[in-house]
Amino acid sequence: MVVFDSADPDFFFPHVDLTKVPEYTAEAAKAGGPGDASLGMLFRRLSEIPAVTVAKVRGRARGAGSEFLLACDMRFASRENAVLCQPEVGIGTPPGAGAIQHLTRLLGRGRALEALLTSADFDAELAERYGWINRAVPDAELDEFVARIAARMGTFPRDALIATKSAVNALSLATPADVRADAALFQQLVRSEATQQRTTELFKHGFQTRGRTELDLADALGDLKAVD
Repeated sequence: MVVFDSADPDFFFPHVDLTKVPEYTAEAAKAGGPGDASLGMLFRRLSEIPAVTVAKVRGRARGAGSEFLLACDMRFASRENAVLCQPEVGIGTPPGAGAIQHLTRLLGRGRALEALLTSADFDAELAERYGWINRAVPDAELDEFVARIAARMGTFPRDALIATKSAVNALSLATPADVRADAALFQQLVRSEATQQRTTELFKHGFQTRGRTELDLADALGDLKAVD
């Protein structure tokens, strides 16, 4: 059993640093190209490890943060404090690290498009209703709940846990080709003029620093001027 949580009450896991995308791409190319060494492929490997992964979510999980959650086997979130969002389309590019694949399978086509195309924040109750997370749990009960469910599974035979996870993965995980295609499209559009214009405007208002723009990123995206 592996349980992931965060020491930061405001952020479980933030989006990628958009100032370093070229650096990430160059580093990935050393390992065979961004399609093979992308964040999406890294998260897919997380989904395949021979352990049960549980995310205990407080604070914001946007962009790659949400995609990390989706790569975990289970997600339990604070009803009062968790926020999930895929902001990429509002910035100018589709998600590139698994959100399209996972959300379409979990939420269904219409709700996945709502989550992806609106770039809106989802609180834990709405995320639970849509299927983005397993459950929304009252914050005061979250630690005990996750500890209890992890301890319960931890007493079961390991081979049975891993064999069952592998069987579910075979039915539900995107193929490597699909993950590579999403990564390549992200890499293409993140360099577009529209994306550059919108990120420049966001940085003027404190993007990627701890402040109102980053805390309320979905609202900030909605306030940007339209770009064709």
